[in-house]
Amino acid sequence: MFLTEGSDRRMPAPLTDEQRAALSQTLPHWAVLPDRDAIRRVLKFADFSAAWGFMNRVALLAEAQDHHPEWENVYNRVTITLTTHDTGGLSGRDLKLAAAIDRLAP
Repeated sequence: MFLTEGSDRRMPAPLTDEQRAALSQTLPHWAVLPDRDAIRRVLKFADFSAAWGFMNRVALLAEAQDHHPEWENVYNRVTITLTTHDTGGLSGRDLKLAAAIDRLAP
């Protein structure tokens, strides 16, 4: 999942063509954005409290993985966008976090 290029800093590797081709199967609840190299999922909850509670659980996952989503909350809706800024697009880090978010989702 990671490449090292001339230093001790580990850079996430961009997705392979095979990983990209499998996205609709491996992450069926996520949409590839047409205008950038990112994936997005929109989730709806019973109310604001349920949405906020879900965001708190995702925040703990994101912090543990040191990979943080772009997200928005409007009342009972949470929109999550994942991309790896260091890579300039999707990487295995996004797939790992998206799968973990899916396991938490209602």
